[in-house]
Amino acid sequence: MVGRRCLPNKSPTLIRKHDNTQTPFHLKTFAELGLKEQILNAITEIGYEQPTPVQAAVIPVLLGTENADDAATPASIPTQDIIALAQTGTGKTAAYGLPVLQNVNADDRSTQISPTRELCLQIADDLKDYSRYIDGLHVVAVYGGTGIESQIRQLRKGCQIIVATPGRLIDLIHRGAARLEAVRHVVLDEAD
Repeated sequence: MVGRRCLPNKSPTLIRKHDNTQTPFHLKTFAELGLKEQILNAITEIGYEQPTPVQAAVIPVLLGTENADDAATPASIPTQDIIALAQTGTGKTAAYGLPVLQNVNADDRSTQISPTRELCLQIADDLKDYSRYIDGLHVVAVYGGTGIESQIRQLRKGCQIIVATPGRLIDLIHRGAARLEAVRHVVLDEAD
C-alpha cells in the first residue's frame, strides 16, 4: 500500500490524509474535477449537476488530478488505497466509478465487488449509464442465484469492468472464466 485516505462521513471542510496532515476541501464542478467529455455528457443527462462532498473529495485523488495545475491533465496515475465513509445515497458509487471508467482502457480491467446481488446489479447499471458514450467499454455483472453459463459467455466476449459478488467471482476464477491478471483497479463496495 502506497498510501491511504480515510474520508469523513459528513460534509468535510478538511480532508485528513494518511500521514495525519489536513487539506482544505472545496466543492468543484464535475468538469473541474477532470472528468472527460463522454462521462460529463452522460452524467449531465442523468441529472447530476454538482459533485457531492464525497465525490469532490475522491474523484480528483483517483484521477491523479488533486495536485495538478490543470485538472484535465492528471499529475500521475494514483497508486494508493482510498477509504471513503459516507451515508447511503451520498454518491459513493459515482465517486469510485467515474474515475474507474475514465482510467480503464481496452487492455486492462477493473473489478468491483459488492456483497449482494441487488447491489451488484445496481452498480453495474450505474456504471453502464455513466459510460454510455464511451465506445467499446463493457461492464458485466456476475452474481449467484442465476445461471453461470451466460455470465461466462459475457466474460468471454470481453469486458473492461466486472461487477461481482464474492462467491460468484471466486467460482468464475476457479473455472478460468474470470482472469484478473490485467486488473488495475479493485473497488470493495459496502466493505464494512
